[in-house]
Amino acid sequence: MVLTIQQVKAIRSQHGNKAFGQVIVDQVYGGMRGLPALLWDGSVLDAEEGIRFRGKTIPECQQLLPKAAGGSEPLPEGLFWLLLTGEVPTNEQVKALSAEWAARAGLPKFVEDLIDRCPNTLHPMTQFSIAVNALNHDSAFAKAYQNGISKKEYWGPVFEDAMDLIAKLPNIAGRIYRNVYGDGKVPAIDLNKDYSHNLSTLLGFGDNEGFVELMRLYLTIHSDHEGGNVSAHTGKLVGSALSDPFLAYGAALNGLAGPLHGLANQEVLVWLMRMRSKVGENASDEQIKEYIWSTLKGGQVVPGYGHAVLRKTDPRYTAQREFAQKHLPNDPLFKLVGQVYDIAPGILLEAGKAKNPWPNVDAHSGVLLTHYGLKEMNFYTVLFGVSRAFGVAAQLIWDRALGAPLERPKSYSSEAIKKMFANRS
Repeated sequence: MVLTIQQVKAIRSQHGNKAFGQVIVDQVYGGMRGLPALLWDGSVLDAEEGIRFRGKTIPECQQLLPKAAGGSEPLPEGLFWLLLTGEVPTNEQVKALSAEWAARAGLPKFVEDLIDRCPNTLHPMTQFSIAVNALNHDSAFAKAYQNGISKKEYWGPVFEDAMDLIAKLPNIAGRIYRNVYGDGKVPAIDLNKDYSHNLSTLLGFGDNEGFVELMRLYLTIHSDHEGGNVSAHTGKLVGSALSDPFLAYGAALNGLAGPLHGLANQEVLVWLMRMRSKVGENASDEQIKEYIWSTLKGGQVVPGYGHAVLRKTDPRYTAQREFAQKHLPNDPLFKLVGQVYDIAPGILLEAGKAKNPWPNVDAHSGVLLTHYGLKEMNFYTVLFGVSRAFGVAAQLIWDRALGAPLERPKSYSSEAIKKMFANRS
């Protein structure tokens, strides 16, 4: 259920001057971890249940959201509809959204040329950010703002930009992938196919139904994860300055490109492959235990395990594990992931290395992509960037509809904090 603008105003009227939460000094120094300071309507992360999209868990979304004919995974078009409206769409509504995005998918010639002129040594995420920012050239919101649009009407052109942004991302991602890793020839969007199928085709995997189904699941479960992560908060922050959705999401992508945010699934895959090279494909549980302990004793973490909020296995991990059990049960890397899943939590608890010793979403996604032949790890964050646009775009639309103001938190120097408490003693 989506609250109306009037209901949000009522919340502020009734509760606007009430304390929302306590701030401690460690939160100020600790990356604002756990600080209750952001409004984000699309999803809420529960420490025990994991993410809920408009109140619905991932298993509920897998059950309720429309699927492609013959497919078993939810279509991300349906997830975007849910994030934006709070309602589960019908099959007809999802088909209409697929067709709308396909119709909007074409890139301006200068953006195609811009991507094509990038050296193939330039990181795919850098190219992705450049192309998304360049779409600002045709921003409906930027033009409307220059023409003096009323603040109450901001959301309309922001919606148009958000729709264009999401629609064009597969063409951008596909062009980058083909230029860097292929022959540079990019196929056309099929107006009769769904978003994930077109993305798969643009990447060169459209004939592999397993990969297409994986993309449907991947885009759905990676689409949103509250508003406090780097990419989501960056998009919201930059959007609060009334930068159009292309500029706001371009900034979000630059945050996602950082190794602490978007590199985790690559780090998991590298760690697994190093383990496999040392212990072999048919390693015993004892060999894996020894490798995990050697990782910890070397001052490193076990990548893909632990989460800032979650205190149980990430349901996004579980969804991918179930996908693998169905589609690739005999894959050697998947078997290795399963062994680590059985062994690592106990070791992490014993070592006292994690409040949450359970796997997160990044512990599995790289293995699935590798199985289907997408092995270029530098490209993985681009796929993450395609999916995360769904959540950021939906919130940008609502921020403008609700008249959200410019973000401007108060900052303090360390000296000011020291004096603050010296005066209280």
